[in-house]
Amino acid sequence: MLTQVRSTLGTVAAVAAIATCFAAQPAQGANIIDEWASVKVPPPPALHAVTVDPKTTALLMIDFNKQTCNMQRRPRCVASIPHVEKLLKEARAAGATVAYSVGGGGVAAEIAKEVAPTKDEAVVSSGVDKFRNTDLEKILKDKGIKTVIVVGTAAHGGVLYTASTAAVLGFKVIIPVDGVTAHYRYAEQYAAWHFANAPVISKSVTLTTIDDVKF
Repeated sequence: MLTQVRSTLGTVAAVAAIATCFAAQPAQGANIIDEWASVKVPPPPALHAVTVDPKTTALLMIDFNKQTCNMQRRPRCVASIPHVEKLLKEARAAGATVAYSVGGGGVAAEIAKEVAPTKDEAVVSSGVDKFRNTDLEKILKDKGIKTVIVVGTAAHGGVLYTASTAAVLGFKVIIPVDGVTAHYRYAEQYAAWHFANAPVISKSVTLTTIDDVKF
């Protein structure tokens, strides 16, 4: 009889322990949307100074045309132009390749005048991935380009997709975070996290700042 009581008590204790364990878990069916407010922001990725070989490096200027970079839609893009202009001048002075894209139905003539292309610099037009249905890969590889520096807008659109494709194609990718913008800061933050952590992509990407890029 005593043995049966002990066995019963043991079973009750085990059931109670299991119930406690399940009670500590999130409610069944919970998903990331349900848990959105409880997600902790990860620490920021590290930034690194870089020195590039201008002979094998291209600066990709993504969608600085008025349809995608304007005070109404993306004032943060407009604010970034003086910083990007500095990088552009340094790239040109060093003899690096410069290539542009336009988005939102724009054309080369609608790129902000401070960072407008010269007649010798290529301009492609595409959706978020500037390699898709364009000659961008051929343009870069014909010039022996091995590294691309990507600046522009939007961080979670043209920059994210183009830089990711560049990495998959075998290019080394440099992202100056102060030259990459969106219409709100979270998109810029997400893109930086993605570049630093995404499988395959992160191995080929270096995050930096404009001032820390040397030719």
